Amino acid sequence: MEPTRDLHGTLSDLLDRVLDKGLIVNADIIITVSGIPLIAVNLRAAIAGIETMLQYGVMTDWDEKTRARERELRRGHVLLGAKQ
Repeated sequence: MEPTRDLHGTLSDLLDRVLDKGLIVNADIIITVSGIPLIAVNLRAAIAGIETMLQYGVMTDWDEKTRARERELRRGHVLLGAKQ
């Protein structure tokens, strides 16, 4: 399979691709002055749509907690509306 290049791709196309397929960023940054390392940053990030993350088993606990909290909030709003 040969890679292809779309010269007419838009930012929207790129964003759609990243959310659908995901993007992994690994970066090691070291700031030095006069050859002496002062600050080191180790960055590991996964960027993707929530459905893609869940397919790969990432953030499943967060998703379950968030959905449960939203169900409780909606249930509370329904109960408040019925009491008025």
